[in-house]
Amino acid sequence: MDRRQVVELFAAAPFVGALGLPPAAAHRGSRFLRELLAAPVQAYAPKFFTAHEWQTVRVLVDLVIPKDDRSGSATDAQVPEFMDFILVEYPDEQLWMRGGLAWLDTETRDRFGRDFLGADAAQRAAVLDDIAWPDQAPAGLHQGVTFFNRFRDFTASGFWSSQMGVADIQYTGNVFVDWQGCPPEQLAKLGVGGR
Repeated sequence: MDRRQVVELFAAAPFVGALGLPPAAAHRGSRFLRELLAAPVQAYAPKFFTAHEWQTVRVLVDLVIPKDDRSGSATDAQVPEFMDFILVEYPDEQLWMRGGLAWLDTETRDRFGRDFLGADAAQRAAVLDDIAWPDQAPAGLHQGVTFFNRFRDFTASGFWSSQMGVADIQYTGNVFVDWQGCPPEQLAKLGVGGR
């Protein structure tokens, strides 16, 4: 394993831990993001998500990580594409996502008469505020809390393993250092000789 692979594993470690996937999944996921970002800009066609789920995920990830003055949003970092890739690669992870998105639409529809996409910003915030903090969630929202916490972890893992996310945390590794060794005067002072 080379240094680049180790760094990729560290960058994707939160994702691997959140979903319980093997380290190889993180490596393939980060490689997928690099290839996706290097490819010419074109519309991405999701392989797992339905059209409605795709639009919901795109809205939801940007509510989790919106654009700010330091970096773009989760969609700018192509987190939905990352999620779609991982969910295709690991079908055992699909049920919680599809079920959680359906729960979100049902809960929003029960409260406001429209699905999550059709709800306005205040209505979306009301639902998400109720499921964002597990210890403060109203009774009966356990499924939503579980889904949203997992979704938030998945979003964060995708974002902070992307080039944009690495830049956002101002990671300064992966920079070539031309180290010439210990200066000769210091080697002489220590009595260990020159180069």
